[in-house]
Amino acid sequence: MKPIARQAVWREGASHPDDLAEETPVAFEYNGISHAVMLATPADLEDFAVGFSLSEGIVARRQDIFDIGMVEADAGITLQLEIASEDFVRLKEHRRSLAGRTGCGLCGAESLGQVMRDMAPLPRGAPFPLDALYAGMRRLPALQVLQQATGATHAACRVHRDGMISYVREDVGRHNALDKTLGALARGGVAVGDSALVITSRASFEMVQKAAALGVGTLAAVSAPTARAVRLAESLNVTLIGFLRQETCVIYSGSKTMLEQSA
Repeated sequence: MKPIARQAVWREGASHPDDLAEETPVAFEYNGISHAVMLATPADLEDFAVGFSLSEGIVARRQDIFDIGMVEADAGITLQLEIASEDFVRLKEHRRSLAGRTGCGLCGAESLGQVMRDMAPLPRGAPFPLDALYAGMRRLPALQVLQQATGATHAACRVHRDGMISYVREDVGRHNALDKTLGALARGGVAVGDSALVITSRASFEMVQKAAALGVGTLAAVSAPTARAVRLAESLNVTLIGFLRQETCVIYSGSKTMLEQSA
């Protein structure tokens, strides 16, 4: 299935072809057992499988995913993951049914205890330079291929300390885009401790949790964070930045003074 669908639309008194972002149900199966169904853009699905599995704490390491199969049907796409037995045992013990709608990061959680995971704070590293974030933000739009074609997708990417960006991934769901980038980084064996992530959305609680789960110490969003996201970022030593533009931002948690001085 392609990530873009062509549709005839009526505009300015005439019929015109238009490109629309595709979304389809994507089911996750672990060792043959159904776990979750998310609506997602059908692109970079192996990255999605790895990123979701790691950021949701289903597996502890990339190496614990032994195989990823993909089965496409009329109803959607099934990602069939084979994971380590110890991870599968833990998954069955803490299993939840996750019926995800676009943009929903916690749909289907069966208890409040499943929302707050027990995570250790990240080690404090060198502050990330604001100039690099600004440079990354300037470069990102040109690489948002699906957004340029459809106007309907979010993106996430890695920003390097020199302002270059990599691992740009897009999806109709902001959580999915982040999971795809995290999965691509994990599949590439990239050490993320000395880099930042930029997301073209608001920064909600689960976005901070997902980034911290993979050791990312700086998360920057083009929109605002939530109060719970800020509190979580503070507790996990994550520098959280909102309203990132080409030359301005708001720093909500982390090394505020050091970041400002580095600009």
